[in-house]
Order: sequence, then C-alpha cells, then structure tokens
Amino acid sequence: MSTGNFESWEGEITEIGAIYPFVGSEFILWLIGIGLWILWHVLQCRAENKQYEDELKKFGDSDTIKKLLDVENSEQF
Repeated sequence: MSTGNFESWEGEITEIGAIYPFVGSEFILWLIGIGLWILWHVLQCRAENKQYEDELKKFGDSDTIKKLLDVENSEQF
C-alpha cells in the first residue's frame, strides 16, 4: 500500500509531504463532521422532549409528583 509518491523514507520529512489518504479534503470532512454533530444534537433534543412529554402525560407535572411523594412519606412514618 502506498501513501505517497516516494520510494524511500530517507531524506527530510518536509520534502516527502503529506502521507495520509484524502489529502486536501480536510475542510470538507470537517464540515461533514460539524453537520453530523449538529444533526445529532437536534435529533437528541427532539427525542428527549418527546420522552419528557410522554412522562408528563404518564406521571403528571411536578406538583402532582410532589403531592404523591408527600402522601407516600406521611404514610411511611
């Protein structure tokens, strides 16, 4: 497998140049990475908001939960 246009590692590393695949595509890959990162955050926020809404429907709001916990704590003692 060749990663560059040279036959030997002898010489100055600055003369050899880049030795990794897709040289020159760093900015495009960076943009794709940032775009996927933002997309993940959007999808994650939507999923968490949906889960929160489902739990509100199932358990009620914070006042309801506090009342239930107060009743449960008063029954234990």
